[in-house]
Amino acid sequence: MPDRAIAETIDFGKSEQYTLSIRLSTDGFSFSIYNPINDNSQSLFEKEVDTSLSLTANLKNVFHESDFLSYSYKRVNIMIASKRFTMIPLELFEEEQAELLFYHNHQKRENEIVMYNILKKNNVVVIFGIDKSTYTFLNEQYPEARFYSQSTPLIEYFSIKSRLGNSKKMYASVRKDAIDIYCFERGQLLLANSFECMQTEDRIYYLLYVWKQLEFNQERDELHLTGTLSDKETLMNELKKFILQVFIMNPANNIDMQALLTCE
Repeated sequence: MPDRAIAETIDFGKSEQYTLSIRLSTDGFSFSIYNPINDNSQSLFEKEVDTSLSLTANLKNVFHESDFLSYSYKRVNIMIASKRFTMIPLELFEEEQAELLFYHNHQKRENEIVMYNILKKNNVVVIFGIDKSTYTFLNEQYPEARFYSQSTPLIEYFSIKSRLGNSKKMYASVRKDAIDIYCFERGQLLLANSFECMQTEDRIYYLLYVWKQLEFNQERDELHLTGTLSDKETLMNELKKFILQVFIMNPANNIDMQALLTCE
């Protein structure tokens, strides 16, 4: 959406009442402006990235081209969509050990900052990495910004959804180059993991692998899909050969951006 169209739909004279949310991903950036005064309206728009440039260089270009990013907002949320996250039970978490725990599960990278989100309702801590220069740039633009792993709002949202009924539930968030899988039993998080995959058959493989690993029931338990579902019909048809209860979540996209608004 061009800046002019954004300006026509949103009154930026009241930007200090709004929440700006930014999702950073290797395949593009997403922006949401939430207006709690006007019927809780949320405007969403996307920006493509130049894959030959770094994440920070792409961000700088977007900030240079986009007037709406220069306004003051009541709250700014920045969400990192990446498989570089790990979880630990809250009772075992020690802040000074965060980096050690993170790099126990992920290969060490230069120019990376390790951050964490505490999910008190779920008794877990999500530890995640963000490119250091990207963090520095965004922190300069929005000193009060809150940083989140994409898994944080999804875990909180799915946890609430999973309390309905007696069945175990698997939620799969599909991205262009990965699939993130979250499993729950009546609000209790059983597993969260991310797998790199771009093909439909690979997505099916990982979903069924985790399903079998957790001994989910083929007839009673549920699988809910969300995210970038370009292969939706093939995915559904193949999965229904093995799992009876397969659903596309509504809305199918941007559940993470909506759920982010309720994160602490």
